[in-house]
Amino acid sequence: MERLTIAPTGRTPAIDFDFDGGVLRLSGESYPDDVATFFGPVFGALRGFLAEPGGPVTFDIELVYFNSSSAKALMNIFQMLEEAARGGRAVTVNWRFEDGDDAMREFGEDFSEDLEDVTFNLVEGGSGGAA
Repeated sequence: MERLTIAPTGRTPAIDFDFDGGVLRLSGESYPDDVATFFGPVFGALRGFLAEPGGPVTFDIELVYFNSSSAKALMNIFQMLEEAARGGRAVTVNWRFEDGDDAMREFGEDFSEDLEDVTFNLVEGGSGGAA
């Protein structure tokens, strides 16, 4: 499947979904003017990828800020990943956040509570730019 790459802007995150490698990355800030327009192609590509049989999936996410509309979009992504994991696919989410960013840690903890079959890791210290 073709890789999905979207360059970041001041209001939208970087997206780098390497479907062949099973590594999905999302980083930066997320408060697009139109969440549906921005995330629509992301949802479509992810649905298509997860519908095909395949190996393990790793989703690296490192956001420094996101708004409530983006939180709903993230929850949609996590639900798709949870369905894939429930179906037997190994799925790992690495929620990366800067040292001492308690708010982002809490957001990660909140998201992780809704996921039973996905391995969800809280990674303090970030990656220095995952995507």
